[in-house]
Amino acid sequence: MQENFARVETKYLLTLSQAAAMEMGLMRLGFERMDFGSPRVQSLYYDTDDYTLIRLSLERPAYKEKLRLRVYGEPGTLTQSFVEIKKKYSGVVYKRRTEMPLREATDALLRGWMPEKAGQIGREVQWMMHRYGLHPAAVISYDRDAWFCREQPGVRITFDRNLTFRDWEPDLNSRAAGISLLPADQRLMEIKTDGIYPLWLVQLLQETEVQRTHFSKYGLAYQRYIRPHAAETERSAVNCSTVFLSRGA
Repeated sequence: MQENFARVETKYLLTLSQAAAMEMGLMRLGFERMDFGSPRVQSLYYDTDDYTLIRLSLERPAYKEKLRLRVYGEPGTLTQSFVEIKKKYSGVVYKRRTEMPLREATDALLRGWMPEKAGQIGREVQWMMHRYGLHPAAVISYDRDAWFCREQPGVRITFDRNLTFRDWEPDLNSRAAGISLLPADQRLMEIKTDGIYPLWLVQLLQETEVQRTHFSKYGLAYQRYIRPHAAETERSAVNCSTVFLSRGA
């Protein structure tokens, strides 16, 4: 298992016809769809009570970091999971992760203490948990098709669909349904490279007329649902206090 990544991740929002054209182009170039058994990816993001990490991330600073727990396929107590620290500095994404059974990872993050076998990465996770006071904040789920080519090992391309969010029951073992974040006729494409696009990829992007975008799954959920709900809750609390004080007067 690869524990450390350093790469540039570029995102594009595609129509169904653009996604189909991209996939046809990738097949023509010798790319294959990776078989994970299940396309489902679920990530539980950890944050502070006032969502410090995602608010800072949305400001697009030179440096930002996130902590998440991720599973592939349908989760269970014995399902292997990944505790991941994802950092971005000057456009380069650095991901460090450690693998363990989902139940063990969930309990360790709840306590804020990682098992000794998690090594240096586990100690970094503990430091983040204690520094920020992190707790489960939001679950992001989607189905992913990943493409690779043995002759192009430095390029990996993924297409995400059925993107959903929930901040109730923030537990990967929950079967609760989430709120849709993308229309059914859109796909989120991510290109992961060392930062340099080969000529064939540039030509394929030009042929399909796709446009680069800034996109954060957790960030979109925060902007569209979490922040407005928090603001409404705050306004309601202020109104209740005003009514209480006026009655008291």
